[in-house]
Order: sequence, then structure tokens, then C-alpha cells
Amino acid sequence: MPKVKSHSGTKSRMKVTKKGKVLARKSNSNHFMQKKSSSRKRTFAGYKQIGGKTSKTIKRNLGA
Repeated sequence: MPKVKSHSGTKSRMKVTKKGKVLARKSNSNHFMQKKSSSRKRTFAGYKQIGGKTSKTIKRNLGA
């Protein structure tokens, strides 16, 4: 049986915590930042938790 390779695109964008939660960066925080208000930009900071079937798929892609 061959080894299962982890998806490198998923590996660079998401991470799994010790308890198994999947975290990803929030969207809309990359460019065109000049027209966005400061309060709106602050909400983009940090990570968001991903749940449901999406997290199961991500964990499978990461080999976790």
C-alpha cells in the first residue's frame, strides 16, 4: 500500500490544534486594504475555526 501524501496547499493554509480543531486565516485580508476601515481590518486578524464536514475533509488532506 503506498503512502498517503498530504496536500501541500492545505498544509500551508490551515493547521490542526492538539485537540483536533481546524484553524484557517480569515478571508478578505490580503489586498485592497486601503479602502477598508480600520475596525474592519482588525476583524480579519487571527484565525477562524472550521467545523463540520469541511474540517473532516481538511484533516484527511493533512493526513491527521
